[in-house]
Amino acid sequence: MSQRVCFTLRINPELVDEYEQRHAEVWPEMLTALSESGWTNYSLFMASDGELIGYLECENFAMSIELMGRTEVNTRWQTSVAKFFVELDGRAPDDAMRPLKEVFHLD
Repeated sequence: MSQRVCFTLRINPELVDEYEQRHAEVWPEMLTALSESGWTNYSLFMASDGELIGYLECENFAMSIELMGRTEVNTRWQTSVAKFFVELDGRAPDDAMRPLKEVFHLD
């Protein structure tokens, strides 16, 4: 059974347009790494104030995060996008994800 994961992060509101453009051009090797690490049905949604909501499905979220953390491309990507985020407190964006508790699902 797949695990559904929804998480939040916050983008600097002044950088929302640039963040959106960056995601219009995600590196092909990053997309491959996400797939190989078990991320499927992955979407990001962003409000104009910088609130970012992510959704993905995977077999094991902790394992998928760990597998991504082992890839060189993820290290480069996290470094390149870190400037967009607020409230990281020195963490990489992947480490700052705040997963939400699922309280309802209609299949």
